[in-house]
Formats: sequence, structure tokens, C-alpha cells
Amino acid sequence: MARVRYGARTEAEIKAARTASAQLPDIWSTGVVALWESDPDAVAAVLPPPLKPPARPLVRAAISKVGLPGYPLGAGSVAVAAVHDGLEGWYPLVMPMTHERALTGGREVFGEPKKLGEVSVEREGLLVRAALARHGIAFVEVRGAVDGRLPLPEPARRTDFYFKFLPAVNGEGFDAGPVLVHCVREEKVRELERITGDVVLRESMYDPVADLPVRRVVEITIGEKTTDQRGTVVGQVDAEALLPYIHQRYDDSRQILDGPPEGSV
Repeated sequence: MARVRYGARTEAEIKAARTASAQLPDIWSTGVVALWESDPDAVAAVLPPPLKPPARPLVRAAISKVGLPGYPLGAGSVAVAAVHDGLEGWYPLVMPMTHERALTGGREVFGEPKKLGEVSVEREGLLVRAALARHGIAFVEVRGAVDGRLPLPEPARRTDFYFKFLPAVNGEGFDAGPVLVHCVREEKVRELERITGDVVLRESMYDPVADLPVRRVVEITIGEKTTDQRGTVVGQVDAEALLPYIHQRYDDSRQILDGPPEGSV
């Protein structure tokens, strides 16, 4: 009988897949990162317990083209600064990805709020434009001009906070207790330039980052970096406290389709 590809894989095949994934070379991306101060009440409002707002209400948009061999990827993130048990980090609200491969692994393994979307990073001479778009709306656009090189930073560590959960089969709550994940990223940078420009936030009912207004642009850069990451479950969280925030993960809270709710058009 010919091999049935949906059938069980052998122990050797499973071990080989794990070994290969553990030996990936550095994968470099070219991306734009914009950092701005926003409204402190707005930043606090989007943070599920036990995350707390920091002293400085920062928002970070990262928009990158990733050089996966034979599989180029557009990857983005819009995150707010947050604190958990004294540890400062970032809580991503939306992470557009251009391919399902990146989306599925991030959501199922780490609990990342990834969604299929459009990611663009364009440079013509000194002019730069980068954007995140979904449903035909470029809800974040960063534009400007390169005005000088920056010194390369030392390798750095960044922590992102994710909530990993499964909505209940009957539509009420969760099938199991949700957990908080600390995802630690080790970043190396090999090129970095400063951009003078601005951040444009456009209204979108699906990705309402316009609710986090740009009060003051802190920094915009373009550069090349490589990152590895590891995640740790730090504990369960209060399901009732998290429940009012799970709509952040979905375009339609009924989870029926990835399109406009009935009567919206």
C-alpha cells in the first residue's frame, strides 16, 4: 500500500524534524520600528490582568520583511508597553503575517495574536514607507527619510507577554484554564539607521490601533536584525478577568468568518 500521508509518523521522523528545527541558521530581517508615546489611559485599557501599565505609555510598531530561504515572509506587530511582576516588556495586540505557516505556529504554540495580513517595507534612496494592512485598510503606516546611521547596539533581550487559551466548544468561556506566556527574544543587529518621519494610524474596525494615538514620536529606525525566541508558561491566569479581552484576538467574536459582521455593510 502506498504511504498514507495523513498517517502517523515514525519516531525517527519526529526526532529528525525536531533536530532540524533546533539547527536553523540566523535568519535576518529588514524592518522599520516606530516607537511613540500614547495616551496612558488607552494603554492601560488594553492590558488584561495581571499585566499592568508602565510609567511611560509607549506603543511599538515593528514592520519587517524576513529572509526565510525560499519562503520570504512579511511580519508585523503593534504592541503596548506592559509590566508583569516587575518585569518590563511588551503586550502585542495584533501581529499581521503574510503566510499561514508563521501564523499557525505562533498562535498555537505561543498564543501570539497573529492574523493574516499585508506587510510592506519599501525604500527608494533615502525615502522609506512601511505599512501593516488588513481587509484593505493600511491601519499603520510609517513614512519618512533616512537621516543618518546609528551605532550598532549590543545584543539585547526583549520580553513579550502572550495569553494562550482555547475558547470553549460551547461558546462560553474557555475549555481549559488560560495561561500567561513570557516569550524572551534575543536580538542581534547588523545595520541600523535613523528615520525622520511620522506614524499614521487609520481607523479600522478590525484592528483599532487608532485608539492608541501618537502623542509624540520617540524614535523611528530601519535596520537589519536576527532574532531567536523561547517561551515559558509562567502560570495560569484568572479566566473571568481575561474573558472581556479575548475579542482582541478575533475579527468577529462569534468566530464564524473572517469578514464584516452582519449589517455592517
